[in-house]
Amino acid sequence: MDSVRADKWLWAARFFKTRALASKACDLGRIDWRKGEIAWQPVKASRDVHAGEMLKIRNAGGEFVIEVLALSEVRGSASVAQTLYRETDESKAARAAVVEAKKAIPIYESTWEAGRPTKRDRRVIDKFRGR
Repeated sequence: MDSVRADKWLWAARFFKTRALASKACDLGRIDWRKGEIAWQPVKASRDVHAGEMLKIRNAGGEFVIEVLALSEVRGSASVAQTLYRETDESKAARAAVVEAKKAIPIYESTWEAGRPTKRDRRVIDKFRGR
């Protein structure tokens, strides 16, 4: 096998939980491909993926830039799926930077211990909102 449909490969490599989600991501333009010096181009779900191509995948886990190492139409274990691709060092660094940026954002926790706000708390909220 020298090529596989893009949606099948994305599903087999465990970037998406179902093939339908992989296909929808392709339709929404969240998957791009590149081979050699060609600029990034959007991928249709039916496009054939070959070994050696680069893919840019945007999903809930972040943005991945990967090189396709092997092909598979069958979804296997996670350890098998990891052998299908290699993530670039720049992609790993960019995702780590995003995680650090999210950690740097202060988290505002509620000042109330538990339960609903009291009448006094509601008055403070209303005053804050300018009511």
